[in-house]
Amino acid sequence: MGYHHLSADSSSPSSSDDESKTWKSDKKDTNHNFNAEGHIGGNSTMIAPSLPIPHFPEVQHFREGEVPPAYTPRPSAIPPSGYRIPLDTKDPFPTDAAQTRYPPFFDADGSSPVYFGSALFPRSVHPCKIAPRIQPPCRVPYGGGEYEHRGRYDLLPFTPETMVLVKTSHGKIPEGRRPVEGGYEEGGNKLYHAVAEVQGVRIPGKTGEHLGGCNVAFGGGEHIIGENYDILQVSFPPI
Repeated sequence: MGYHHLSADSSSPSSSDDESKTWKSDKKDTNHNFNAEGHIGGNSTMIAPSLPIPHFPEVQHFREGEVPPAYTPRPSAIPPSGYRIPLDTKDPFPTDAAQTRYPPFFDADGSSPVYFGSALFPRSVHPCKIAPRIQPPCRVPYGGGEYEHRGRYDLLPFTPETMVLVKTSHGKIPEGRRPVEGGYEEGGNKLYHAVAEVQGVRIPGKTGEHLGGCNVAFGGGEHIIGENYDILQVSFPPI
């Protein structure tokens, strides 16, 4: 299963400090403008994720037993929509934590993982939550309800080394920050990944300057939070 990123010319979690922590999987709790090249089906052979590298690192020499430092993409090299895993609700959910990364959120039961995602519609793409415990796992805040999306969707792995959640209100993008693009409306308005709290549960959803807040899907409904929610940003010092 390969990574891809949303096309930049489409008009449209708090992080965990313990990335190595694992969770128990048995616990409970068509057309579009996106590039689908390289998608892998549920029965296909898995391949290692491929991240674009802007340039080759300078050659370094290490003594026996030494381990070279991990490569971290520069903020300027990260695509506007981040690196994503293309999925489909008819296929099994990936179980390799090296690809999905540690879940940034958990459902109301405190143990079921929840991820950032984007649901692909015929003429729009909407940021949403992905909860593998429920079927279908892709849930979109849409039309006042918790829309059960079926078909193509993307999972956005949360990488604390390149992403950060920044507090905001009323649809504003914090000055000097670069939000992670999660999709767009039919009319072209951009949508971004955001997180709001409902009944003590932190839920990923969508925001936009035209929305004036953060919309999340929870308990069968769409909840609109106007103040003190978080927007997902590329992690680097403010401009």
